[in-house]
Amino acid sequence: MDSLARAKELFLAALAHQERGELAAAEQTYRKALELAPTRPSITNNLAVILLRSQRFSEAQSLFKGLLSTSPGDATAILNLGNCQLGLKATAEALASFEMALAIKPGYVEALVGRATALMDLGRPEEALASCNIALAGKPDCIEALLSRGVCLRRLERADEALSSYDKVLTLDPRCADALAGRGNVLLDLNRFEEALASCEAALAIQPDHVEALINRSSALLSLRRPEEALASCERALAIKPDLAEGHYNLGTTLVRLDRQQEALRAFARAIAQRPDFAAARWVFTMAQLPAVYEAETDPERCRTAFSLELANLSHWFGSNPDHDPDAMALQPFYLAYQEHDNRDLLARYGKLSAEIMRRWSERQRLPRDPPPKRSHFRVGIVSAHIFEHSVWTALIKGWVPHLDRGRFDVEVFHVGQTQDQETLFARSHASHFQQGPKGLREWVHIILERQPDVLIYPELGMDGLSGKLASSRLAPVQVASWGHPETSGLPTIDYYLSAKAFEPPGAQQYYTERLVTLPGSGCCYKESSVTAVEPDLARLGIDSESPILICPGTPYKYAPQYDRVFPAIARRIGRCQFVFFMHQPAHLSEKLHRRLKAAFERDGLVFERYVVVIPWQPRAAFHGLMRRAGLYLDTIGFSGFNTAMQAVGSGLPIVTREGRFMRGRLASGLLKQMGLSELVAQSEEEYVATAARLVREVEYGRLIRARIEGARASLREDIAPIRTLEDFLLNQVPHSAPAFSSRPSA
Repeated sequence: MDSLARAKELFLAALAHQERGELAAAEQTYRKALELAPTRPSITNNLAVILLRSQRFSEAQSLFKGLLSTSPGDATAILNLGNCQLGLKATAEALASFEMALAIKPGYVEALVGRATALMDLGRPEEALASCNIALAGKPDCIEALLSRGVCLRRLERADEALSSYDKVLTLDPRCADALAGRGNVLLDLNRFEEALASCEAALAIQPDHVEALINRSSALLSLRRPEEALASCERALAIKPDLAEGHYNLGTTLVRLDRQQEALRAFARAIAQRPDFAAARWVFTMAQLPAVYEAETDPERCRTAFSLELANLSHWFGSNPDHDPDAMALQPFYLAYQEHDNRDLLARYGKLSAEIMRRWSERQRLPRDPPPKRSHFRVGIVSAHIFEHSVWTALIKGWVPHLDRGRFDVEVFHVGQTQDQETLFARSHASHFQQGPKGLREWVHIILERQPDVLIYPELGMDGLSGKLASSRLAPVQVASWGHPETSGLPTIDYYLSAKAFEPPGAQQYYTERLVTLPGSGCCYKESSVTAVEPDLARLGIDSESPILICPGTPYKYAPQYDRVFPAIARRIGRCQFVFFMHQPAHLSEKLHRRLKAAFERDGLVFERYVVVIPWQPRAAFHGLMRRAGLYLDTIGFSGFNTAMQAVGSGLPIVTREGRFMRGRLASGLLKQMGLSELVAQSEEEYVATAARLVREVEYGRLIRARIEGARASLREDIAPIRTLEDFLLNQVPHSAPAFSSRPSA
């Protein structure tokens, strides 16, 4: 048998291996055939296709280029060359290849799909969608085109259409794991986490090693507060594909939730190494420099310095890579506020970067920016993710919505979160206009611009990613932040900051990038929801009913390590007593705090378990019952509690607080001073300890304080003066119906 005949025989054997999916055997046999017939294009092509399917893109590319040197008009080889270039992240070259294939073979469906993928990678989703639609016009049941169309529609935030595209795939092939995984991605965007998880689980039942489904499953589990399972899903995906940048990114976000900071930073670094243009990984790497709860030996100053350095690196990188979408802004520096430092300069740098990203995105979107019309009523928009039973709603928004004068103001509520309850219904019934729903950034921007508010108020910037992105844009002539998250936003797009005279220290303007506006008293019209206290079963909770009870309900990140020492110091002064801490979710943050406190007691020669009891977080009625039974509420130092302090006042429970340097550390002290109880406001940790000890040990003094709280607490409730002052501010300081935008972008 001559060499050509033997090559043909080997070719047919290799083809049989290939059709059976035996790629390694097929590759080996094709290579033997190629040694005998090195100029046969069919052998070279099939070997290159196997290398492409095996994701050995460089080797495949070399073979396809060799084929095209002798057959430059081979549209299929050009298509496959483009697929190799996609795999090698040479996206611009891939797009050129697909365009060349289409020039030779117009309507070539596979090239249209490849072109769509390249355009998506280049951040051109509208053009990518058009390419998919052309492919589907020629071949309506093309599964690859439908899948690609789903990806494009998701990027364009057209979720319903994206789901429809994936559903059509599933009618054609109910076992298409790619469609189920893609569908899970869209459901994640809509915050329909249970459905997203079910879709990913269905994909994995069909294809257990489907990496995208594993990654999306981890995101769904993390959103459902099941971080340990999310971690396992990430690790399984990375075992299959160790170089997957998205896998390392998801691993990092899961480890952040588990407060495993150093491991998270390493995971983000690996994601960036695999994909240097991975903007979200770079962003979160910067934000994750700030842990939620510090270990006793961790130096917060070191973390602040690291954050500052990485923020500079991030700003420089975005300056050199300007065309990234706001999806990259995956986290906010929320935990910075829990350090008792002046954060203005750091947050101003963060805010400048956020606003610049949103400005560039807005220009690419070509958003309608017409000036508001003249109206008889002043239109106030409130943007929040917390229009439900939540501390931000209770403290601030619940007073604004019903009490702003409807003779002069339209109050429009944009609830960008998903949670709904009876308070959501209250807001809906009292607002002039109310919108909620699972909408993406682009849709919310269009909705707000269409409503043309005269002013937008953001009550809690720093707590919700979508609100932060919206606030980083200019969507109204005047934009205002407030103290739902009591810290300057740092955003150049926010003009004013609504605070309260009772909370601000002298010279407070220096701590804000916004112009500070201080409303009378506590700055809010507070009305707590009615609750019937339930008598606690102290024995069941492990609380000694014979000991004075000191309530410590702050979230774990409100307790800074430098103040741990006050608890054993109080215990030494009082003697027999019990500090009641609570187990918050996620539990590992509480556990870290409790380990740290235990070490503080042991350093002081005291047995932690003798003085501290940790109980589950209680329903509101049970919590109020516990407050009525307690002897003292210990406010967190440096970052005070407002709603909890108001609940303590309502229960007649004495409060001890230390007045902070900044507004966020002066909420309880402001309330106490309003009530004429300045003696409960300490100026140092030593005074804090002494005040707590006196209230517990001097029974008559404690009774006197309770009586004074009972007599003065009405002054804090439903105070309409801040609302009237807010109305005056809006009408006198904010230019009513001043143009926010020109109809055409400026040069």
